[in-house]
Amino acid sequence: MKRLALLGMPNTGKSTFFNRLTGAGARVGNWPGITVDLLSAKILLAGGMVEVIDLPGIYNLHGFSDDEHVVRHFLESQPLNGLVVILDATQLDRQLALLLQLRTLGLPLTLILNMSDEARQLGIHISRERLQQDLGMEVTLVSAKYGNGFGQARTALESLLNSATPARLASAEALQQDDSIEAELDRIIGETVTTPVTLPPNLTRRLDKIFLHPWLGLPLFFLSMFAMFQLVYGIGTPLQDGISWLLDRFQNHALNPWLHDAPLALRSFITDGLFNGIGTVLSFLPIIVVFFVFMSIVEDSGYLARAAWLMDALMARLGLDGRSFVMQLMGFGCNVPALMGTRVMRSRALRLLTMLVIPFSLCSARLQVFLFFSSAIFKPVAAASVMFGLYITSFLVAFLTALVWRGKFRNHEPLLLELPPYRFPTGRQMLAQAWQQSGHFLRGASGFIVAGVILVWALTHIPFDLPPASAGTLAGRLADWMRPVFSPLGIDRLLSITLLFGFVAKEVVIGALAVIYGAGENNLASLLAHQIDWVQAMSFMLFTLIYTPCLSTIAVLRQESKSTGFTVLAVLWPLSLAWLVSFIFYQTARWLGW
Repeated sequence: MKRLALLGMPNTGKSTFFNRLTGAGARVGNWPGITVDLLSAKILLAGGMVEVIDLPGIYNLHGFSDDEHVVRHFLESQPLNGLVVILDATQLDRQLALLLQLRTLGLPLTLILNMSDEARQLGIHISRERLQQDLGMEVTLVSAKYGNGFGQARTALESLLNSATPARLASAEALQQDDSIEAELDRIIGETVTTPVTLPPNLTRRLDKIFLHPWLGLPLFFLSMFAMFQLVYGIGTPLQDGISWLLDRFQNHALNPWLHDAPLALRSFITDGLFNGIGTVLSFLPIIVVFFVFMSIVEDSGYLARAAWLMDALMARLGLDGRSFVMQLMGFGCNVPALMGTRVMRSRALRLLTMLVIPFSLCSARLQVFLFFSSAIFKPVAAASVMFGLYITSFLVAFLTALVWRGKFRNHEPLLLELPPYRFPTGRQMLAQAWQQSGHFLRGASGFIVAGVILVWALTHIPFDLPPASAGTLAGRLADWMRPVFSPLGIDRLLSITLLFGFVAKEVVIGALAVIYGAGENNLASLLAHQIDWVQAMSFMLFTLIYTPCLSTIAVLRQESKSTGFTVLAVLWPLSLAWLVSFIFYQTARWLGW
């Protein structure tokens, strides 16, 4: 099978091009000697199946970051039929040097100039024919965001495949710097690119005067996050109610009649275990999808990079930098990719400290727990404020952690950050992002959910001759043993059981509650509202927010840090901090008479 690789600088729209070219068929590739996950997809091109690999974005072939090392190793070890270089047409004077470096490798190349629509709006004119002549390769102007020029791009890729044979670099010697690149770059840009003497004022400059204001910038950012949570509730809650209604209809009219003559233990296992547990988790999928849609707007619009720039001064005081803040925000979706994203940091101390604070980010798995509790215990207006407060708390405990441990993990690496222009993502981009992230979340969580729910059901139903979750069951005995630990936090014996399975995966917590209480999502909310008050609910949510990350996160912490000692620290520190924060909150609230 023929193989193409996509390569370019960060923020050039390379991933957008890859997604539009390959559709929804991307998967994670396993490449010999490469520890970083690379997306690949098989598509029909030039009359046959072609594998397309999305390589990490890099600025230079000769740098020392992990991403640059991955790219060099891939190019040296993997045979390719062609390399597709994607550059930003609005910044060709800065980015063309990477292409000239790649050209010295002797691999078949084609050049895709993305964001050509933005270049035209800025008055930048590129002579495609002259550029092709100077570079000796096909040049195509596209807009990956809107799909403009994709027909020509596919034709260029087919031409590259038909004219090339598989090749790989002979050795690392081919990657040495060519001193003539800078002079050649100046010559080519002078002959092929016409730029206005003064670029016209644009929306990015006007918006940056507001969003990067030294006094208004941060309040506006947090206000934007609060507004986003309000929208997530307003749009997601009706969808959530619809899913719950469908699940109830299915259970009452299909599942229960089908299991009518089944043995009691089997009927309980399917209805009280699998269906109520997994069904309760699935009922929150609409809110999670809506959440990812709005997060894609914040990230793809370029606002996330501004937040990193605004936070750099504060993060520097904590021993971190603005990139650490960006990784925290990425952790809102899932801690695992955020931890892997720290590879762009060359300082090991900075990486370790950032990895220590990322698990405090309120990930999507915790999100469904808090959405359920806040909806069950609080009124809708108060629920949004509770969610916002939990996000603020996640930042505060992360900052506290950085302050405590910055002396052990000292960093002296300066921040280098590029602020891309504001680009509002298309509806297709937002839905694709939400679908991809939610699908990844469900695929990764399903195994943990099923195993966790089955284990919870077994603990709460064995022995079978006792009422579920009663004192004589395995769960009841375990809860009695843990009572001295959780009683000062206001967390009762049944809630304490769910925390154990939250260690496996936070997605299991709501499913575990459904099994323990023997209720579906609607009845479970009502039962909880009568069993605990708002102070106990907040104490439980605070503990869930802070305590030990899930097993997947721990596995990545060990993989990325390559240190068992650091992994143990990353487990015990949040567990201790969670107990302390919940204890202070609960005891103070009771002392105040709440």
